Amino acid sequence: MRRFLLLAGWLLLAMTGQAADKPNIVFIFSDDHAYQAISAYGDPRKLNETPNIDRLAKEGMRFDRCLVPNSICGPSRACVLTGKYNHLNGFYNNTNSRFDPAQVTFPKLLQKAGYQTAVVGKWHLISDPTGFDYWHILPGQGIYYNPPMIDNGKRVNHTGYTTDIITDLSLDWMKNRDKSKPFLLMCQHKAPHREWSPALRHLGHDNDRVYPEPETLFDDYSGRGKAEKSQDMTLERTFTRLDAKFVYPPGMNDEQKKEWDKYYAPRNAAFEKNKPQGKDLVRWRYNRYLHDYLGCIKAVDESVGRVLKYLEDNNLAENTIVVYASDQGFYLGEHGWFDKRWIFEESLRTPLLVRWPKTAKPGGTTNKIVSNIDFAETFLEAAGVEIPKEMQGRSLTLLLRGETPKDWRTSFYYHYYENSPAVHNVARHYGVVTDRYKLVRFYDPEFNYSELFDLQKDPKELTSMFDKPEYADVQKELETELVRLRKDLKVPDPDPPETIIGKKEPKKKAKE
Repeated sequence: MRRFLLLAGWLLLAMTGQAADKPNIVFIFSDDHAYQAISAYGDPRKLNETPNIDRLAKEGMRFDRCLVPNSICGPSRACVLTGKYNHLNGFYNNTNSRFDPAQVTFPKLLQKAGYQTAVVGKWHLISDPTGFDYWHILPGQGIYYNPPMIDNGKRVNHTGYTTDIITDLSLDWMKNRDKSKPFLLMCQHKAPHREWSPALRHLGHDNDRVYPEPETLFDDYSGRGKAEKSQDMTLERTFTRLDAKFVYPPGMNDEQKKEWDKYYAPRNAAFEKNKPQGKDLVRWRYNRYLHDYLGCIKAVDESVGRVLKYLEDNNLAENTIVVYASDQGFYLGEHGWFDKRWIFEESLRTPLLVRWPKTAKPGGTTNKIVSNIDFAETFLEAAGVEIPKEMQGRSLTLLLRGETPKDWRTSFYYHYYENSPAVHNVARHYGVVTDRYKLVRFYDPEFNYSELFDLQKDPKELTSMFDKPEYADVQKELETELVRLRKDLKVPDPDPPETIIGKKEPKKKAKE
């Protein structure tokens, strides 16, 4: 009899909705999605329209200063899961890091608190996911067409476009979940990661538009140091035949190749006939790049629309937090670059849009410094779960309500660990960022110098003011703040050996 009463009470809780008091969480995470390529952020080039992603800004809050601790795929994902910097979560770079699955993550804590949890799409952390009732992930970077995936440990093959497949799997999981429990869904897209292969339906989406050029497309890197000049991530030098779509993307079948050729073959033939050189070649690559990159985003935006529609059609929207973010920012021709990695703005800043009915102020914006290390704490607080002391971020809940805590951060620490010629040759560096200034220290033996930028006077970060007399006081303050942040965040000095790629030995940094 007692067992029957307990069961009846549990069923009553479920039917009366009390089991749904805790909000559901849908975390939609793209790869390399520049904030410049979300129309809600108002880039002056007006590159594209993202109506579904923009809905989250209209119905929730847009964060204009969401910064990442380390602008590269795997490390950023490790920060999201753990709420900790890479020197504590152990995933420093994409080359020789492996995520420790035994450490505390927010999905594990939500799962323990009664949430049903799932991750679908890009994972990119080497070890298998833990803390998830269901996982269906791409191996490594994944491919855009007909991707193999790993379904809870079993390798399976899919046919179609990867963004659509990830969306289908995410919706199927929500439809078939245990509806008596709150849920966490991490829907994680490969797009728009390099080599930027759009869905067939989006080829020609821009009608051969000639895109407005960023002012720095032909940057000569004067006013800065050796690191900026020595990188290997330019449209001029680094753009490959795969990037330019002179070869097919991996995984395509013959039928897909025929559709692909209808768009690219005549345009590639025109290129071969005209053979642009110098700046004209850079301009051609810039426009081909934006067509492809923005075409990938069209499918991501459609995915967001499908997820929102499912939540609304199933009366879940009012009790579901929906977050759209990317693992970092990305260059769309600024400084002649694509890719990320730098502490500089286009790379450092990632989009963050949050719809949380009755909590997030509709149409709200904030320029307060937030970070992806804050996501875990926000989700845990929303679920009523205690936030572990080891986490280094802070919940965004008050900011979402339009309130700013008096002790909210006014500075931010950044650290990029990976320096290898095989991955764009961006020198290792760390630094401190405030609302106006940025102090950067390059510390490899061949790149041993500092830079200081005044974002108010020099928003494109073209001229370092380091050691300029008029910035002496600012420089001293930033150097002091950098020392404080490294100490508070427990940053090791020098870097741990496992962060060094190849046979390089860590060089002891100068006293600060």
